[in-house]
Amino acid sequence: MPLWQELPLLLVVAFCLAVLIRTFLVQAFYIPSGSMQSTLEIKDRVLVNKVVYDMRDPLRGEIVVFRGTENWVPEVTEPVSDAFLAKLGRTIGDLVGVSRPGEKDFIKRVIGLPGDKVACCDEKGRITVNGVGIDEEYIDEGFNSDLSQPPIPGQCTSRRFTEVTVPPGQMFVMGDHREVSQDARCQGPVPIDNIIGRAFVVVWPSEHFTGLDIPDVWQQFGEQYPAAASAHPVKARESAPIVAVDLFPLLFGVVLSARSGMSFATRRRRLRA
Repeated sequence: MPLWQELPLLLVVAFCLAVLIRTFLVQAFYIPSGSMQSTLEIKDRVLVNKVVYDMRDPLRGEIVVFRGTENWVPEVTEPVSDAFLAKLGRTIGDLVGVSRPGEKDFIKRVIGLPGDKVACCDEKGRITVNGVGIDEEYIDEGFNSDLSQPPIPGQCTSRRFTEVTVPPGQMFVMGDHREVSQDARCQGPVPIDNIIGRAFVVVWPSEHFTGLDIPDVWQQFGEQYPAAASAHPVKARESAPIVAVDLFPLLFGVVLSARSGMSFATRRRRLRA
């Protein structure tokens, strides 16, 4: 079949593959704010593993994308057009992985798990988990708020906060940029079931390409101090419209390349005959 006849079929195949991958395996997340600086910069794009927590519980130190609760206020809001074509474009973009971030989707670092007691700060200005100070080397000193500011209930303007015991089935999350991050300090813990996936690599821009492994300090802490209580197993989660990487053109190119390769092989067989 000539390409112009196969093109509609290739488009359908690429579209279906993009939807399947985006729904069940890997999703991309666009960083809209500076709450995770300097680990993640504004406009970075990270890939999120959506199946890892179907097989195990989250670990302290991991960076996760999750759906905020009613208490969580959007960090970045942008005007959205209500025109029919705009809504249609957002729907299609969400299916294939090119949509804008959702207002209730957040990316933070897991600090505490069910049963953990989290507080700030100790005599060295560090957060403590179950009374143990954590040396968070990934936090830029220039992004630390003034330790002299007293804690204010319902606000994240101060690094200091009173001790919080993480409830069963929930997690305590914080941004790496403590001066601007709106996180569990003022908006409360988040149900583990709200997790969309684990961010495991920065893919764009290319100069920021890096893996998002668990920092050594958290690995060592987890080995010495296992979770105080078993985390609530993550169930099937609602897919959130936060993909910003264009999977559809990529998959279409793969399918098209495969088609071209098969056509070339077919012509060679004909020539040999």
